[in-house]
Amino acid sequence: MTIQSISIEYDTKNEENVFFSSDSITGRIVLSVGKSTKIECLSLKAKGKAKVMWTEYYGGGIHVPYFSKVKFFSVEKTILQRESGTGTLTPGKHVLPYAIEIPDMDLPSSFKGRFGKIFYLLEARVNRASRPACKARRKFTLLSKGDVTIPDLMKPQQRDTNKTVTFFGSGNVTMDVHIDRMGYVPGENLQIRADIVNNSTRTVTPKYCMYEKHCFYANGKRKVCTKDILEERGAPVPAGTRLNVNKVFSIPQHLTGTIFSCPILKREYRFKVVLDVTLNKKAEVRLPIVVLADPDGSVSKELQEQNTTPGNYNSGLNVPEVRDHGSSE
Repeated sequence: MTIQSISIEYDTKNEENVFFSSDSITGRIVLSVGKSTKIECLSLKAKGKAKVMWTEYYGGGIHVPYFSKVKFFSVEKTILQRESGTGTLTPGKHVLPYAIEIPDMDLPSSFKGRFGKIFYLLEARVNRASRPACKARRKFTLLSKGDVTIPDLMKPQQRDTNKTVTFFGSGNVTMDVHIDRMGYVPGENLQIRADIVNNSTRTVTPKYCMYEKHCFYANGKRKVCTKDILEERGAPVPAGTRLNVNKVFSIPQHLTGTIFSCPILKREYRFKVVLDVTLNKKAEVRLPIVVLADPDGSVSKELQEQNTTPGNYNSGLNVPEVRDHGSSE
């Protein structure tokens, strides 16, 4: 083979080895050439894409595929070109430096889920006359910077519920849940206050859970996956009693940011409080949590400076619901 190998190297910019929008990626394209060869062009592209795919079974041997993709950007730069007099490669190893910029735009973080992914890559391509092109690809991780301008990010949230006990008991249970705000960075404390009134003849037990929710969209359908992040069982609330709960949970350090800027894929977080009454329908409250990436601590500082005037949660983050067979929160 004339071109024996081609690979892409890039320089790391930080300890986490991640990039952000508007960053410049620098590195080298390494070519191993067996004998002297002329090329038309050696180019480098930086790309950002998202893909979603799953299959649903409708019975009778019918499987329907659902697929969608979106391109965020594609930036190309010429490294060598025949017309410029640099189109001949001599035998041996060639190390060609490059610098290419990620566009300054709202880009979602890299993500890989069960039915879809968001990915960013560099692609080197060598074009030669009358011969197949030689390619090399190298993925890189992009992290979306925390956006503190999201509506209602710092406003307290509140939800309540009322359920009637019908099996092996009577009466009703009510729950009023408050969280001090919606936006957090990993490592911060989330404070929850709950007022539980058990006006039934049964004992109820509160359960607390933070979970991650992935939504995938294709062809007018939605596919949902959830995963519990942390959970805790509270103290039982006996019949005819009231309990005021104040608890603090730490947002896990390993969590990556909420994704809501991709049209075909969402990553969201929820905090859920459930009142468990055996053999009866559970009473539950769910509150959305926005996790903001904070690589340099600047987001935490901005959050602290924001106005924390109380108000009801009314964010425009949720996308329209799409009917989905068998999917749930």
